[in-house]
Amino acid sequence: MTLKLYVDRMSQPSRAVIIFCKLNGIDFEEIHINLSKRQQLSPEFKEINPMKQVPAIMDGRFKLFESHAILRYLACAFPGIADHWYPADLYKRAKVDSVLDWHHSNLRRGTAGYIFNTVLAPAFGLPLNPQAAAEAKKVLLASLANIESVWLQRKGRFLLGSGQPSIADLSLVCELIELEILDEKDRERIIGPYKRVLKWIDD
Repeated sequence: MTLKLYVDRMSQPSRAVIIFCKLNGIDFEEIHINLSKRQQLSPEFKEINPMKQVPAIMDGRFKLFESHAILRYLACAFPGIADHWYPADLYKRAKVDSVLDWHHSNLRRGTAGYIFNTVLAPAFGLPLNPQAAAEAKKVLLASLANIESVWLQRKGRFLLGSGQPSIADLSLVCELIELEILDEKDRERIIGPYKRVLKWIDD
């Protein structure tokens, strides 16, 4: 039975799951849940994810939501997935988990909050909020500094000093690519000073 992905490509976590599947040759059916039309609030989707967020998946009768949980599941449940995505080694896996746990309360909060309150809010019928954007920007800049100085180590091209990407790299880089939606000068002011982060994104 084909894996079903309930996603909106406007959503960074949705994109991370789609990209992981494509990179690893996992067949899937993409079911678009249009966030701007609030389709995630429908009774039908609530049966898939009672939290009313994307992404969510159905693998046969098995339902799962939360992007990090989905990425972990896909890396373990499907044959032939390279070990570097989510290492079998307990210590390496725990380090990947530490980045994923950090992500949603730090980088995601800053990036999503800033972009929503400077660009995207009108698409959802809401006004831009400069104060909320300013607060989110502080979180975003602190997160970029932490990626540069903590998660990126000098001996490897990817997070945690690895020579190959993990699901943590994929999840975080999808977040930062979202900055492309900003005005070019604004984006450069935010991410330009973080040269190691920029090289990691390219890698």
